[in-house]
Amino acid sequence: MAVPQNKITKSRRNMRRAHDSLVADNPAECTNCGELKRPHHVCPSCGHYADREIVATTSDIDLDEDAA
Repeated sequence: MAVPQNKITKSRRNMRRAHDSLVADNPAECTNCGELKRPHHVCPSCGHYADREIVATTSDIDLDEDAA
């Protein structure tokens, strides 16, 4: 079984973990509505991606009361 020969100090352990921290997102501005969105994702507020409407929003859909 692998057992360390010597103790790993807190300093050496923390230096090894220096690159494990989380990085903040890089939000981009939507070309259609101007809201901030994640890069390479559909805009959550308007449903556009790369100048095309991918997801129709609920305000755009005409709901029929009898169908429900």
